[in-house]
Amino acid sequence: MTYDFDKVIDRHGTGALKTDVLGERYGRADLLPLWVADMDFETPAFITDALRKRLQHSLFGYTVEPADYWPTVMTWLKSHHGFDVKREWLAYIPGIVKGIGMVVNVFTQPGDKVIIQPPVYHPFRITPQGNGREIVYNPLRAHEDGSYSMDFDNLAEVVDDRCKLLILSNPHNPAGIVWDKETLARLADFCASRHILVISDEIHCDMALWDAKHTPFAMASDTAAHCSITFGAPSKTFNIPGIVSSYAIVPDDAIRARFFSWLKANEMDEPTIFAPIATIAAYREGDAWRRAMLHYVEDNIRYVEDYCRAHIPAIKPLRPQASFLVWMDCRGLKLTHDQLVDLFVEQAGLALNDGEMFGPGGEGFMRMNVATPRATLAQAMNQLREAVSRL
Repeated sequence: MTYDFDKVIDRHGTGALKTDVLGERYGRADLLPLWVADMDFETPAFITDALRKRLQHSLFGYTVEPADYWPTVMTWLKSHHGFDVKREWLAYIPGIVKGIGMVVNVFTQPGDKVIIQPPVYHPFRITPQGNGREIVYNPLRAHEDGSYSMDFDNLAEVVDDRCKLLILSNPHNPAGIVWDKETLARLADFCASRHILVISDEIHCDMALWDAKHTPFAMASDTAAHCSITFGAPSKTFNIPGIVSSYAIVPDDAIRARFFSWLKANEMDEPTIFAPIATIAAYREGDAWRRAMLHYVEDNIRYVEDYCRAHIPAIKPLRPQASFLVWMDCRGLKLTHDQLVDLFVEQAGLALNDGEMFGPGGEGFMRMNVATPRATLAQAMNQLREAVSRL
């Protein structure tokens, strides 16, 4: 089948976060939105059709999980990642950021410390802080070629006995890093030896680009499997984040008993009526669509790279190994943070995520979401070019 990723869909007035809070967040409602990490591509028809079929039965009472819900998830994880997950390891959670908050409250106490590796997805910082935990920064080591690596020397220096949790972005957001097995195994050894629990956020795992291959943290080693909780979802890959479809994977018996018993006691492990339906449709019918979407995203990334090279050489987009988020190095423009934000918002008419929100190491960067029709992306790049030319 062929899929129309060039179709432009007006999302204004639909309650879409990406469009309908621009005035509140950016001070202008007329911006081209390339910020929130959902796609402007139409949710694939096999998911919409599955939801529509259920909607035709117009009674939406209490429901149970379909019998093929978890087997479908398990089959997907095995076929795409070689991750042989047992049924008892799985539980629904009502969102990955919410899941982080749950783990923080179940496994740590106020005043305990949580380690994050900036520049990284900002709820990794905001959620623990909002729950009275202290953040410890273990910044990624940036290299001249734009790549990043984990700084284990710094990690050893900043950790103390109050550190109880490390939140890992795997693949990494915003830099699009696909962590290799050796790095993950080393991180697991470090954390396990200090009784630090690892949350591995793997929501972008099904969007490895080009020749990259995702390694689930729990597959990096036996140690990793027994010191971690993994979070996953079909939501990013199939553009259904509004249908909350996240799940937790916990191989270790003791960790699982503690976390899953809390989920069950608070009925946090019970999916809404549409989450299993969308998940089953995505994982059972969605691989061809997924591969076509990733091919389109790869071409969009190349488009941004070529455009910047030809017309805005002071901006250097770093090629992601996964997902549709491009980490844009704008330090060559030699602007302050406020000037950089003004350039994109007021001068170029674009809404991106500024790098500073991702913590130390994000200064001078912008995160661009390129999961949008090529015509929209071309318009955005032209507007950015014109704005930079006026500097």
